[in-house]
Amino acid sequence: MPLTLAKPGENVTIRRIAGKDEVRAHLAELGFVADTVVTVVSALAGNLIVQVKDSRVALDATLANRIFI
Repeated sequence: MPLTLAKPGENVTIRRIAGKDEVRAHLAELGFVADTVVTVVSALAGNLIVQVKDSRVALDATLANRIFI
């Protein structure tokens, strides 16, 4: 299921990243790679703030829908 369906406060593991090579490379630079545990900090209208490793990243709904957990 896409990351947008995770609830705030939930720890989830990334299973795969969908999309074009440029999008996957951009997300990988931000720390979103397979088998990484991320925490959803907050969600509003599909847009997310996610804690990945030691940083928080804001994702719009389009990017969050490309990350599968």
